[in-house]
Amino acid sequence: MPIYHTLGTIPHKRHTVFRKPNGELYAEELVSTEGFSSLYSLVYHCHPPTIVKSLGEPYSVEPKIAREKHLKHTSLIGFNIKPEDDYLQSRKAVLVNSDLHIVLAAPRKSMTDYFYKNSQADEVVFIHEGRGTLKTGFGKIKFEYGDYLVIPRGTIHQFEFETENNRLFIVESFSPIRSPKRYRNEYGQLMEHSPYCERDIKRPADMETFDEFGDFKVLIKKQGLMYPYTYGTHPFDFVGWDGFHYPWAFSIHDFEPITGRLHQPPPVHQTFEGHNFVICSFVPRKYDYHPLSIPAPYNHSNVDSDEVLYYVDGDFMSRKSVEKGQITLHPGGIPHGPHPGTVEKSIGKEKTEELAVMIDPFRPLMLTEDAVNIEDESYHKSWQINVE
Repeated sequence: MPIYHTLGTIPHKRHTVFRKPNGELYAEELVSTEGFSSLYSLVYHCHPPTIVKSLGEPYSVEPKIAREKHLKHTSLIGFNIKPEDDYLQSRKAVLVNSDLHIVLAAPRKSMTDYFYKNSQADEVVFIHEGRGTLKTGFGKIKFEYGDYLVIPRGTIHQFEFETENNRLFIVESFSPIRSPKRYRNEYGQLMEHSPYCERDIKRPADMETFDEFGDFKVLIKKQGLMYPYTYGTHPFDFVGWDGFHYPWAFSIHDFEPITGRLHQPPPVHQTFEGHNFVICSFVPRKYDYHPLSIPAPYNHSNVDSDEVLYYVDGDFMSRKSVEKGQITLHPGGIPHGPHPGTVEKSIGKEKTEELAVMIDPFRPLMLTEDAVNIEDESYHKSWQINVE
């Protein structure tokens, strides 16, 4: 999805002499993905980004699996994740497989004494509650309720929160996060039928150069371990950069829903894609306008994928007793559908105010210990009706 962007000062040609006012060379760095075959950016530092002063002992942040194999409709009460001061400690992986981790977080404090880099995954951070600034060497991105922050792997960053009441829904993707291919032309431009366009994308701005020496702690995640690094120069010492590899943001409120005369299937809500999964946005929209249409979704057998819904806000005509921050997991292999009475109730309705994030993974998800701790154990019985 990212389009070409540049900030700061860069030389006229790549890989050429680029000197500081004192005559020393700036340090050029190529940040590339999939070797040299996909998106990349060229970054110019005040100092080489390789000055390591010390390494700490790595420690495990691998999710602890509580339920590897299961076939039960499951609900997690996401807001039961307790707030914690530290951003990284507040992150709790709840649903995981080899393609992605789904994480809940409720951090109270900004990151002030360390920086973070995920070297194994792109991250999509959905802001459910809170506001603030994502700070990187590429520049700053202001965020607020409803924003998706897309942070490519390898991006050193800090979160600066303006409030202590923050709720985040995070997807760690072990493959690149992209806009859906069917919405892009052969040149990568989003086409007219796409539910969002380049104007909706928030790119880094207000790049600030920190030309500083000292002890700068960077926690780097790789293969389930956290590696404490101490660098001798500030990670945000960029004087300029250009390319396609950088963090960006998109608001769920800017997603333009695709509607029709009859109920539209979930792919019309698709917002992002990764390897073996998709991320969709359910937003307020007009309902189907066929005179006999049934707005409520039909029963659906998940044959090839699990289905995850994260409920953000509004009313959900297909569900009863839904609350903010709730996660439902409908595993592949058994059908799911609207709760009893909601189909008839939906007929004649003209619009919905629901707001939700959906993830369809094509490998089964496992539940972690943190997930089991917030599970509504009776959810799988919520379709029961009285039968004589």
